[in-house]
Amino acid sequence: MFGLVRGLLSGAIVSGTPLLYATLAELISERAGIVNLGLEGVMLVGAVVGFITSVSTGSATLAVAAAGLAGALFNMIFAFLVISRRANQLASGLALMFCGVGLSALLGAPYIGSRISGLEEIRIPGLADLPLLGPALFAHDALVYLAAPAAILLWWVLFFTRWGLSLRAVGENPVAAFAAGRNPHRLQYQALVVAGILGGLAGAHLSVGVAKAWAEWMTAGRGFIAVALVIFSKWHPLRAIGGALLFGGAISLQLQMQALGVPISAFLLDMLPYVLSLVVLAVWGGKRRHAAPGSLGRVFQGTE
Repeated sequence: MFGLVRGLLSGAIVSGTPLLYATLAELISERAGIVNLGLEGVMLVGAVVGFITSVSTGSATLAVAAAGLAGALFNMIFAFLVISRRANQLASGLALMFCGVGLSALLGAPYIGSRISGLEEIRIPGLADLPLLGPALFAHDALVYLAAPAAILLWWVLFFTRWGLSLRAVGENPVAAFAAGRNPHRLQYQALVVAGILGGLAGAHLSVGVAKAWAEWMTAGRGFIAVALVIFSKWHPLRAIGGALLFGGAISLQLQMQALGVPISAFLLDMLPYVLSLVVLAVWGGKRRHAAPGSLGRVFQGTE
């Protein structure tokens, strides 16, 4: 029983880590007034570039850095379309997602079946040896340990810095922000750069941290789960931590039940995280609407 609990908790943390990075990526985009449905593609590009870099250099650190850079660059395609060209955000995001799926499959094809050492497990001295919870909480890779601090840092930036205040003002009312001397387009570009980096890190954790291998569409819809998590967290970075753990727990439960041979269809178990996403959208989508940025999804028609 204790082993099952420890496995569920450890699995929730590991599975929740890429979800948290992806949620933070979507959250900062939406705080700038932009809905990015292409996050799935950004994650896939980050995952494949990180894996290829790890195979080529043998360095997990370089792999993670390359994944973040690739995610930022790939997300700039979306930024150019929706900010500079004022294209529809939903259509552009979906197009970016499918582009990311195809590009990652093309780049990753020669590496299918390859294995890497990936990110090493870092055991916290003393704490990792605690009974029951020690291995579950204090024996993970660096990206796991950095995920919650990243959420705390984003919370501080958004709510306690001038840049964060300006970004949130753009998300609420870009016309008023422009009249107050802010540059909405510049702030949105900056937000999407950060979002691309976070999305790339989410993908890198899947390929370099968890699987230590490459597989086509290995994100398995996590980019869309992140959209639901942003709503669940009410566009707040700290609440995103709990949401990511909850959804990570659903993924972990699915894997644990399959490993134990529970007589439930594997297809039904695979549906569990996505059913939870639908529940979140159904329950929170309307009630918490007031928490969404006021100009979310709208195109700013002003000048640079």
